[in-house]
Amino acid sequence: MSGIRAPQRARRYRNTLSTAHTGRVTTDSSPASRVVAVAGGKGGVGKSTVTLNLALVLAGRSRRVGILDADLYGPDIPAMLGLTRTENARRWTLWRSDGVRLEPIERRGLKIMSAGFLLGERQTMPWQSPTLPFVLRQLLYGVSWGELDYLLVDLPPGTADLQAGLFREVRLDGALIVVGPQDVAHLDAKKVVTLLRDADVPLLGAVENMAGLLCPHCGEPIELFPPVAAERSLWHDGVRRLVSIPLDPALGELNGGPPPVFDALADELERVLA
Repeated sequence: MSGIRAPQRARRYRNTLSTAHTGRVTTDSSPASRVVAVAGGKGGVGKSTVTLNLALVLAGRSRRVGILDADLYGPDIPAMLGLTRTENARRWTLWRSDGVRLEPIERRGLKIMSAGFLLGERQTMPWQSPTLPFVLRQLLYGVSWGELDYLLVDLPPGTADLQAGLFREVRLDGALIVVGPQDVAHLDAKKVVTLLRDADVPLLGAVENMAGLLCPHCGEPIELFPPVAAERSLWHDGVRRLVSIPLDPALGELNGGPPPVFDALADELERVLA
């Protein structure tokens, strides 16, 4: 396979990678001791921000942590770390007989892999949807992760084929859902709950992001959105609210490290997965 215009050639290896189409169990060993997906029903809820800050807290506890940015069509983790690829890729090889692996980028104590490292900043994903399982498999198992305690997988928003395909490719130890404080965000998050349950992925709980704004003058909370009716909320379906994170413009800048609320989230994660 010599270039990014060769999805047809990947079909030759369909038999050797058939678990991507027939079930969750794969023949590859897990890329980490604990693999946790971070999911969201819709875009813009802060899923990547939660993933990155949680990973930084775990790394600060001397855990060996990797991040897989699995949003193939809109990878954001590289940009959040100030990493950009300005040159367009001329080829993307999905399989090599010599066993050479992709090298993750290491920043701030994290090992990171993303399609954003393999394609130019403004370059679109060249692979068609039938080939995406092979791409996911490469980013999971074709990377020199080394020994990891945690691999956090930043999923694309929604409940499309890419999410379901990843659930078949790797056995997840659990998933977190990130939800905003809007009625539609809770509605779409419920669809993610259904997808996780259908795929037999343990749901660890949900993170409520952008839960109000603290007034910079008096410190009183300001509700920016109409409250979600209790019977329509994710919590009404029995999903545990792990933490609530107020809207903070400084959060995405990573200045001074993650705020204390992410320590509480890391505590919950490690307790559940112990």
